[in-house]
Amino acid sequence: MSAGQENTLKVGHQAFERLQHGLTTADWTPMLDLLTEDFTFWFPVGAYHGLNVGKERAQAFFQHVSEVFGKTIKVTSLERVTSNETTIVFEFRDEGMMFDTPYANRIAVSFDVRGDKICGYREYFGSDGKSN
Repeated sequence: MSAGQENTLKVGHQAFERLQHGLTTADWTPMLDLLTEDFTFWFPVGAYHGLNVGKERAQAFFQHVSEVFGKTIKVTSLERVTSNETTIVFEFRDEGMMFDTPYANRIAVSFDVRGDKICGYREYFGSDGKSN
């Protein structure tokens, strides 16, 4: 494994831990501190559908996530981690409450790493978290 891939794994795992922290506490400061100033993210639905640019937009997005889920969302299993020199993908299942309705899903999040920061994020979901 190259030094670049080792760094991507290290920073990517930090990002995933901070993502989980934000989901369960609504404290997104540790995650925001890990983002580059030119951070971009892609989200598949809703008000944040498509490409979004900047830390301010990311902060608004994470606040929106906390409003939708409160502090109920929990990662129930980490299914797979895949990486290369600059990108790491986490596939996982999560559960919680979405606007007082039970929620379960299968998610993939991709982090792009530059140095010791996250410069890009993409999220994909859509299947019931209870399916195989």
